[in-house]
Amino acid sequence: MEIININSARWHTQLKNSVTNFSDFVQYFENSSKNRTIYDDTARYDHIEGSSNLLDSIKLYLQNKAMEKVIVENRKIEKVFVKNREMERVIERYPMRITPYYLSLIKSVGDPIWKQAVPDIAELYESKDESVQPVIVADPLHEERQSPVPSIIHRYPDRVIFLVSNQCAMYCRHCMRKRKVGLQIQQKLSSKFCRFKLCSNEEYKKEESENIEDYGKSDLIDLGLEYIRKTKEIRDVILSGGDPLLLNTEKIDRILFALRKIDHVETIRIHTRVVCTLPFRITDNLVSVLEKYHPLYINIHFNHPSEITDESASACDLLSSAGVPLGCQTVLLEGVNDNPETMITLMRKLIKIRVKPYYLHHPDMVEGTAHFRPSLDTGLDIMRSMRGSLTGIAIPQYMVDLPGGYGKVPVLLNYIKQRDSEKAVVENYQGKICEYRF
Repeated sequence: MEIININSARWHTQLKNSVTNFSDFVQYFENSSKNRTIYDDTARYDHIEGSSNLLDSIKLYLQNKAMEKVIVENRKIEKVFVKNREMERVIERYPMRITPYYLSLIKSVGDPIWKQAVPDIAELYESKDESVQPVIVADPLHEERQSPVPSIIHRYPDRVIFLVSNQCAMYCRHCMRKRKVGLQIQQKLSSKFCRFKLCSNEEYKKEESENIEDYGKSDLIDLGLEYIRKTKEIRDVILSGGDPLLLNTEKIDRILFALRKIDHVETIRIHTRVVCTLPFRITDNLVSVLEKYHPLYINIHFNHPSEITDESASACDLLSSAGVPLGCQTVLLEGVNDNPETMITLMRKLIKIRVKPYYLHHPDMVEGTAHFRPSLDTGLDIMRSMRGSLTGIAIPQYMVDLPGGYGKVPVLLNYIKQRDSEKAVVENYQGKICEYRF
């Protein structure tokens, strides 16, 4: 608990020191590898009594050893990025931001944490074969077409997604909104219409005459609130982005206060990943604001057991203890969690920290994410392995979001093999066939 509440400025420091380019990335691993090795190895000699010369000699030896480790680690990193400017090419199109906290969870080059955070040249191609041409399917779910104002996505009659930020603590490489998260948003506003488009950093520099804003700016927030007020069918509002909890606490308070003043809004949900990527953001001050606006639900995003640390567990505890129900939306990702052992371990860890597994998302067909997409059979095999291995409260729904904006549908295992008016032939979790009479 103390690690979260030492100083509310800690999360700002983490963001300020986030890694956003290749040179910072290499420098981080140089420093952390050296410091980790020295710290871990010198701890063994803390109990030694004797001359300071002996301890100094040990430390000098360990420093040299640490530098050898740094060189090895850097060679591994360079081997991954063998092509000229490979990482920079990806960052030019899809920004990179990784907090020092999340970087510290990486154990080796190419591990499941690395894959979620570090740019990959595969993001620029349509399939796992790098020789094919880049894909142009930025918005397969037609969110822009279902956006009556820039900050609102209105797909289902009684609920809306309210985009209040386009910034995240970390830009996940599998993000389903890669087309806009972390990028400048270029917009034109008038009393009669609002239209907007995305632009790269270079385009932004060339078109300085345009009004450049992001979703956290008050005019876009006000447009969203006005739409929600006028649309009486809306009962459920989901704050998303980007990450809503990257806004300052006062702005979050104002948005929640405004929503609670709208009579037909019954529930508010927040979708965030800071609990996983920047747990220090969950401060006493933030929690004291959130607990004023119940019923309020938070869906968080863990994809791998290694992401559940003492820090993230403490953040979850702060939220749960304030009466905020927590759900987890996990994304099935090839090379990250696409096997039963990893997924079962993750679900068990989630319920231990009072987080209900909510959805297991099959990754959307979004530009720049093809290398993460497993087959549906992989997902169904994982769901089959969970049944009987996990308590029911630890089993999420396996979901596909249909291209074209047609909404989410559950992907279900077929346990009923035959059925007539009198009985059903059913397969149990062990594969045994049973007869069930009505």
